[in-house]
Amino acid sequence: MKSWIEYWNSETPIYVSARHKALHYRLIATGIRDLILDPGIDALDYGCGEALSADLVAARCRRLILADAAPNVRARLTTRFAGEPAIRVAAPEEIAALPAESLDLVIVHSVAQYVPRPDFAALVRQLAGTLRPGGRIVIGDILPPDLSAVTDARALLAFGWQGGFLLPALLGLVRTALSDYRTLRADLGLTHYTEAEMLAVIEATGLTARRLEKNLGHNQARMAFVGARL
Repeated sequence: MKSWIEYWNSETPIYVSARHKALHYRLIATGIRDLILDPGIDALDYGCGEALSADLVAARCRRLILADAAPNVRARLTTRFAGEPAIRVAAPEEIAALPAESLDLVIVHSVAQYVPRPDFAALVRQLAGTLRPGGRIVIGDILPPDLSAVTDARALLAFGWQGGFLLPALLGLVRTALSDYRTLRADLGLTHYTEAEMLAVIEATGLTARRLEKNLGHNQARMAFVGARL
């Protein structure tokens, strides 16, 4: 594999069991849902992945767009949510064509680490342009510079203990260490940001920015931020 998109377009060992995957996406979805202050908004989940519990978010939206760069992921999303009239599945190029001021909430979770800095700054600028006055962009799962693989592993094991999949989590850590993920991580790297750097990326688009108290998902060693259009 030569890119992260190719990796996510294939079967990956990131989720150690079906239970892990289901609990992960449910936790993300409930976190997004809790950010929706006014039901009936137009929202976008950019880089959504499998989004298994997106229906929980869609229940509070007039329109929820699920966007992912991996074609196989989009195909599964289209099948999974065929019966959800509020959900639309889109490719990144379709998002780039959205009109200005057409969205109230944009979620970009667990994306920044897989994108080079200049490209991510351009993406945030593009997405910020789709926000209506009062709209927000939430950028989650940001890796701080001092985050170690050991810290990530501990967070997964704690999640496994709480979620009832501790043994699969232990085995999954071994499997991931021997997988393409480790090779890609060595070859392509992951992008890290300080709090100040991510705030600067958001504020460069003209939005006001702050760090959220909690990251979306189980790993609280990672950061989340919100940018708002006044």
